[in-house]
Amino acid sequence: MVDYSHKIINCKEYRDIKEVGIAKYILENSLKLKLVIIQLGDDPASNTYINNKLKACERCKIESELIKLDVNTSQEDLLKIIDRLNDSENVTGILVQSPLPPHIDSKVVANAIVYTKDVDGFSIINKGKLYSNEDCLVPCTAQGVIEILKYNNIEIEGKNVVIINRSDLIGKPLTHLFLQNNATVTVCHSYTQNLSEISSQADILVVGVGKAKFITKDFVKKGAIILDVGINFLDDKLCGDVDFFDCIEKCSKITTVPGGVGLLTVTNLLTNVVKAFHLKNIHNNQ
Repeated sequence: MVDYSHKIINCKEYRDIKEVGIAKYILENSLKLKLVIIQLGDDPASNTYINNKLKACERCKIESELIKLDVNTSQEDLLKIIDRLNDSENVTGILVQSPLPPHIDSKVVANAIVYTKDVDGFSIINKGKLYSNEDCLVPCTAQGVIEILKYNNIEIEGKNVVIINRSDLIGKPLTHLFLQNNATVTVCHSYTQNLSEISSQADILVVGVGKAKFITKDFVKKGAIILDVGINFLDDKLCGDVDFFDCIEKCSKITTVPGGVGLLTVTNLLTNVVKAFHLKNIHNNQ
């Protein structure tokens, strides 16, 4: 049997190193940080994600609080809670867990959070700052993709990057981050024609299509780097958007699901909590 372990990008190793650094920084600087997570309803997948975030906060000595609201909570009542948290000196970061029920406008909610506490990086102010190359809170998954490439000394400059995702969460911020690092970027989506032809030109392929094992070796250039940001359940098992075993022989490096980029999403949330503390101080001194 061929050993392909050298092709797997070890996100857990980087996550552990980064968390130790965050905890050390917080302790050495005697920082008092607090993350508040607001959840509407009791979605099982959301419960898992939130639990991972709360555990990560505990490991890194960040105080956390979960505010669980009824799924039928009105948008007006939700915004009142956000306003209260915005005004609280004890709250460093605010996160409203997705998905939200249909009667809640996610953009209104994101923009209601003061940008220096918007640890998801979803507000219009943080988006504008990112696209203007200003210091800001960057969406966690997108930042994680760039960081894990750099940690593994994978060259970005001059590379052809294909991102199969155009969401505000991943595709759009990641496009800009790759451009900041001098890559040539192509963004694909549900209306893209000849997808396999385009993706098979990528030196670095980032996949977030929301379809289990959608990407096979026919979509992959030989020697490509594959980062799978998809999360799906297939036969009651967690898997990504990439058919891992079909693609691993053809690619040079690949992330796993679970245990891949998702780990870095949580870690970068903690990074953003620390950064939010400093951004608030800068904002208050202006």
